[in-house]
Amino acid sequence: MSSPRSLHSTGVPGFDALLGGGIPSRQSLLITGQPGTGKTVLASQIAFHHAARGTPVVLATTTSESQAKLLEDLAGFSFFSRQRLGEELFFLSIYAWLKKGPREAREVLLHTIRERKARLLVVDGLRSVRDLWQDEAKLREFFYELSVGLATVDCTALFITEYPLSKLIDFPESTTVDGIVSLTFDESSGGRVRRAEVVKLRGMQHLHSRHLMKIDDSGVRVLPRAEAVSRPDVDFLPPEGRCDFGLPELDTLFEGGLPRQSAALIAGSTGVGKTLLGLHFAAAGARQGEKALVFSFSEPAASLVARARRVSLELAPLISSGMLRLRYDSCFEMEADEIAELLLTELERSGAKRLVLEDVEALERALERPARARAFFGALLIRLRTMGVTSLFTRKISKVVGPELDFSDSPLANIAENLLFLRHVELRGRLHRVLSILNLRNSRYDPTLREFEIRDEGLRVLKPLHSAEGLLTGMARPVGASQEPVLP
Repeated sequence: MSSPRSLHSTGVPGFDALLGGGIPSRQSLLITGQPGTGKTVLASQIAFHHAARGTPVVLATTTSESQAKLLEDLAGFSFFSRQRLGEELFFLSIYAWLKKGPREAREVLLHTIRERKARLLVVDGLRSVRDLWQDEAKLREFFYELSVGLATVDCTALFITEYPLSKLIDFPESTTVDGIVSLTFDESSGGRVRRAEVVKLRGMQHLHSRHLMKIDDSGVRVLPRAEAVSRPDVDFLPPEGRCDFGLPELDTLFEGGLPRQSAALIAGSTGVGKTLLGLHFAAAGARQGEKALVFSFSEPAASLVARARRVSLELAPLISSGMLRLRYDSCFEMEADEIAELLLTELERSGAKRLVLEDVEALERALERPARARAFFGALLIRLRTMGVTSLFTRKISKVVGPELDFSDSPLANIAENLLFLRHVELRGRLHRVLSILNLRNSRYDPTLREFEIRDEGLRVLKPLHSAEGLLTGMARPVGASQEPVLP
């Protein structure tokens, strides 16, 4: 039986997951992409990570430019360490040897690796080699012989070039290396967005497709698509128990509250009470010793506290005790995978077991492709379940009143286990608020339509409405009236 493959962690957040666990030892990886996509930063971050762990690294440049320029560009990143230079991380210019030929360049690289006892080689500027030699036979010989030599000295290699993938695949280096990572740009309304894709990696179950890549002061981080890293929780067994709202009349309709570790969607028109119900749900958990997180894209924490206070719901003591966390982030120009990472990190940090996510349509809009929506939200709900979180999402519907009850534009409505619908209803010249439970996971519930009130003293669910029909359309008719709807 063969021994398990030895993998080298890259130290780049999210990149190991893309590769299937890390870079296999003694393999060569080609990183390609147009200028500005982050190739040199990515490779350098991996090099400094290895050096920080005491693994000798050789970083070879192929141009006649000074190393000072490269170091100046890297010095602004937190992974950069001047202490490592010349010791664990050794810079080498091979331009002069490249001018002599493939054999000379290969020999100086292998000699330096042996001398430094290096376990990682980074060669930056591979396109310069092609431009200098302009000979396919020389390139093929160089890569083949270098790969053989690297394997004998137990060294892993990263090569950086600038060709687009469509052109690179016709070159010999694409077949000689063990793996190819392609970095690209996408054009979006907010500007250019970087993507990373593992095109091939021999012997590894790497992730496919293109994934979001960000560069900031800390360096590169990759955010794998939620659906690519989530596995179906086929053995999930819903736990017993309910998560109540702290509103006796409403909890009675749910026969105690939302099933634990389930996801609920509250859909309704603007101003109907979705946010207040979410705040009651979070506060009820916090009062019972179950930490809760309210994450809003549109309303700052102080505004939410003030709004709750107007209906006699005091959140400040729960926040002070650490049982309730209100997080506001507009998430402008952030993609859905980045928002999801932010959300999940906040849940882990706070230890919250109840989540209220305000205005989930902002998360829907953050998807770069709407076709991903169902898979993305399905993966997110799996992650929340495995974390033991009971989640509640609020979403606006497009119409305040109208004859249609249509959730086709909400992918979450199709996969959330629980659905609560709130609506303004016009009846006899006055707007009323009504609610109805449309679905509840594997549970009995009261499906009757209820009017509810929002007053200074709090929220109150009233008795079933039997005196009118057409309530869910928002255009109610008193029972026994003509078929023409009552107009405002």
